[in-house]
Amino acid sequence: MIDVRDLAKDYIDDGGVTSALRGISFAIDKGDFVSIIGPSGSGKSTLLQILSFLDRPTGGSYTFLGKSIDDMTDAELAHVRNKEMGFVFQAFNLLSRLTVYENVEIPLIYSDVPIGGRKKLIEDAVAAVGLAEKLYVEAGKLSGGQKQRIAIARALVNDPGVVFADEPTGNLDSTSGAQVMEILDDLNRRGRTVILVTHETYTAEFANRIIALRDGQIERDSPVKSPRRSKDQFFK
Repeated sequence: MIDVRDLAKDYIDDGGVTSALRGISFAIDKGDFVSIIGPSGSGKSTLLQILSFLDRPTGGSYTFLGKSIDDMTDAELAHVRNKEMGFVFQAFNLLSRLTVYENVEIPLIYSDVPIGGRKKLIEDAVAAVGLAEKLYVEAGKLSGGQKQRIAIARALVNDPGVVFADEPTGNLDSTSGAQVMEILDDLNRRGRTVILVTHETYTAEFANRIIALRDGQIERDSPVKSPRRSKDQFFK
């Protein structure tokens, strides 16, 4: 699904050139659950932005579903991003005064799904995260854990091939964080590709594989011997 070779990203400002990524290479297959970890300044946020088509590299190559991003215009990238990618953010990024239904509908507004076909997709996505009874509640009235679960529903509503989760438990307590990770784990078990960016080791270990970055390079790329698969393990 994803193949990056010698990927590099430089930022140029008045102070000179800052290299955020320094020639990294890896592949992610369909159905993988991969955690990207590293300290602040390691390049993990920059890598996520490139993988999710929010930025372009300054060197190397990135192939998504067999097509190089160099061969796609910004409009084509936006279309693929909306169709094939779902996003879960640390800050939820929900519109507080809109209902759960309206928040989850947002990706469909920019898709080719007709208005008449949206209702079932939204209902199914919200039911999948266990919050069907909150469908017409304003998002601002939800707890933090509920907001993140709705953010996952919004990420799923277009049936994307890959879900990017950027520090999804960072603003949650342990119980809510465990619920969110169990949902992501279940999505992966059902065949969805999940790419998780986190600084939390115990959260990263829900994945089957961890890519550790430091100073813009891959420090370690290894399988997780015993992925965490239960709420009880999350608290250890």
